[in-house]
Amino acid sequence: MFLSVFDIFKIGIGPSSSHTIGPMVAAERFLDHLRAQPFKVAGVSARLHGSLAFTGAGHATDRAVMLGLAGITVAGYDAEAAEAELARLRAERTLHPGGLAPLRFDPGSDLVFDYGPPLPAHANGLVLRGHDAQGDVVVEQTYYSIGGGFVRTAEELAAGPAPDHGPAVPYPFASAKEMLRMAAESGMSIAAMKRANERVRRPRTDLDGDIRRIWRVMSDCIDRGLEAEGTLPGGLGVRRRAAAIHASLRAERGGNMAAPHLVTDWISAYAMAVNEENAAGGQVVTAPTNGAAGVVPAVMRYWLDHVPGASREQVPEFLLTAAAIGGLIKENASISGAECGCQAEVGSAAAMAAAGLAAVLGGTPAQVENAAEIALEHHLGMTCDPVAGLVQVPCIERNGMGAVKAVAAASLALRGDGAHLVPLDVAIETMRQTGRDMSDKYKETSQGGLAVNLPNC
Repeated sequence: MFLSVFDIFKIGIGPSSSHTIGPMVAAERFLDHLRAQPFKVAGVSARLHGSLAFTGAGHATDRAVMLGLAGITVAGYDAEAAEAELARLRAERTLHPGGLAPLRFDPGSDLVFDYGPPLPAHANGLVLRGHDAQGDVVVEQTYYSIGGGFVRTAEELAAGPAPDHGPAVPYPFASAKEMLRMAAESGMSIAAMKRANERVRRPRTDLDGDIRRIWRVMSDCIDRGLEAEGTLPGGLGVRRRAAAIHASLRAERGGNMAAPHLVTDWISAYAMAVNEENAAGGQVVTAPTNGAAGVVPAVMRYWLDHVPGASREQVPEFLLTAAAIGGLIKENASISGAECGCQAEVGSAAAMAAAGLAAVLGGTPAQVENAAEIALEHHLGMTCDPVAGLVQVPCIERNGMGAVKAVAAASLALRGDGAHLVPLDVAIETMRQTGRDMSDKYKETSQGGLAVNLPNC
């Protein structure tokens, strides 16, 4: 299946692509489903299952579902309007989505966190129901939020991979092995092949302009995070740290005694800035998820601001390369923390960032693939254990460490000729198997690891 750079990098809101953006998209799809029904629906209800139940409150899943059912979309999200709509809904207990009659919805009773067994097809499941005037269920749909803001119905998942109805692309690589073979045969870079594929699917759009807009949103997010101070919402009392770290680094810049390793603090500060914004519910770009949204932007900012010779003209090359790697991981394993743990989120992001950096630093396709493999291999087995179900601890610092690893991986790969023992495809398959075997308590349910060993106070 073809995955666009704009499927991997989607502009959205925090704190979670699978627990916030996905449920909003599911609710939006459910409203369209209701509009297509021949009968009148008088009310709706929602039931959250699996990881959406266990960590839904910390990830604002309930809020996302209510906003989605109210007709507010991710693309059209406005924070002030959203808060006003939630206040009105709690007071009136009625939804007013466009194209439908008013719908009864009591947030206290019509949205249920079900802590029983997860639904069968995926850890992130929700069931949305439409009721008649007597309260009887007249329509029901099950949705799964499968990571990165992607949503599938139960029927769509049961049918297997989504059909690809678009025109054939010239470089349809479904594995890293195929990608390297096509690059060798064509003499093209990974970014150039990805660009050619995108051109077929988006012939009338300003591809580079749209990609640069993705970077502007990422960069703006870094800037906001480097200025914002205070305490993050959610009850843990986690203080924003990126602004203070950034101020300290700026004060030390140019000093004769500055240690070379301080560059890693710059990288971490950029990543933490993004994920503090994400934790606060701000605008971020899935890269490939919200929980890992800081890694790729941090590496890009490091490259642009700290590496001699870096050019903003190469931003599309970085993101196209990263998207190619992200697509391979998503299609052959997972980018969902609820499915494979944090190896699927920060691990995937680090692989993408390492590949993008290696590409813009002049790496060959083989070196780019090697960079991605190094970064992913050294995140294998990483669990997802957010304290109190919030995308804060250990997630914010973990993005900083993922970004640092990505830079190290690209550097190591560029010191070689691209030949290496473990192919990227093997690392991806190993991640898939590890995620399959990993206990559910370590997969975004907050039932293991730091989430239970650190008191939630």
